[in-house]
Amino acid sequence: MQVFAIFPAAGLGTRMAGSQPKQFLALNGIPILIHSLRAFAEVKRITAIYVAVRKPEIERTLAQIAEYGLNDRVQVVEGGDHRQESVAHALSALPAEDDDIVLVHDAVRPLIDAATIDRTIDAVIENGAAIVGLPAVDTIKQVERTAHGALVTSTIPREFIVLAQTPQGFRYGLLKRAFAEATADGFVGTDEASVVERAGQQVAVVHGSQVNLKITQPGDLELAEFYLRQRHG
Repeated sequence: MQVFAIFPAAGLGTRMAGSQPKQFLALNGIPILIHSLRAFAEVKRITAIYVAVRKPEIERTLAQIAEYGLNDRVQVVEGGDHRQESVAHALSALPAEDDDIVLVHDAVRPLIDAATIDRTIDAVIENGAAIVGLPAVDTIKQVERTAHGALVTSTIPREFIVLAQTPQGFRYGLLKRAFAEATADGFVGTDEASVVERAGQQVAVVHGSQVNLKITQPGDLELAEFYLRQRHG
């Protein structure tokens, strides 16, 4: 059984308001994407890693992968206009069998740890599909949007809520089939699990961590640097 990791990294990262896509910003002097790739490259069970980037970024990505010695672990493919398309491009490049496992990870979650990756692989072996999720600590309100903001319509019990993180893992055959159905129906999900759920597959949840944060706005970079300092003492 092979295990592949896919990184959709074709996003422009508009919320960071920077001059370049956020996955190429430096975190402690190293590109965010490289931190994320290294975390997966260190997991022995992972056969190969595929990164999907925009065409103009392919050269820069290849150069960074070479600079940080990841050539033998990482392949680069051209991404699409949105996440699902990028994952689909990478999926079609995988030399995978139906029973192999595919993990999809946000390029801008650089602090994922090997233990969580391993737990996700184990959960996919057992269930066919699994995501990393964080229990909600805040009270969750459902709202109705209005011209002046929002009005609360109900309160959702916290025990029914998890905040989805990545990696999200699936048997290759299942993910490929769910993506083909979504494409045929013109459905675009917010994450891979939503596409697989739509195909009728149950998805297990692996316990995540606040440290596994997604860098989407400037303050997140400072928080990630703080966590890195804590990790390395």
